[in-house]
Amino acid sequence: MIEIDVHTNYVESQSSPEDKRYVFSYTVTIYNKGRLDVKLLTRHWIITDANGKVQEIRGEGVVGEQPQLSPGEDYQYTSGTILETSVGTMGGSYQMIDEAGNIFDAEIPEFVLSVPRTLH
Repeated sequence: MIEIDVHTNYVESQSSPEDKRYVFSYTVTIYNKGRLDVKLLTRHWIITDANGKVQEIRGEGVVGEQPQLSPGEDYQYTSGTILETSVGTMGGSYQMIDEAGNIFDAEIPEFVLSVPRTLH
């Protein structure tokens, strides 16, 4: 079983609200709570801004890596995205393979990206 935890941060120094540029970083921790070694193969993100604009991103691995996790291990990385609005959401999945050759999707629960003090 794979568990995924995400923490977000608004990057004010790289953002330009007057140009509709809102930069967010997110730190993902992937926990292998199963009994088999697993490897992350691909990522699939669905990013939606407050205007309903949707971006879909697919690719191999994360931050240039395809981490392998033994039972009880975790892997953490930080990446970022740019929105045209001060609020948005992200979610998706990682395609994983276990040591028995089973391919499965680990769901990334949807999370909110927001400029501080924007949401109540």
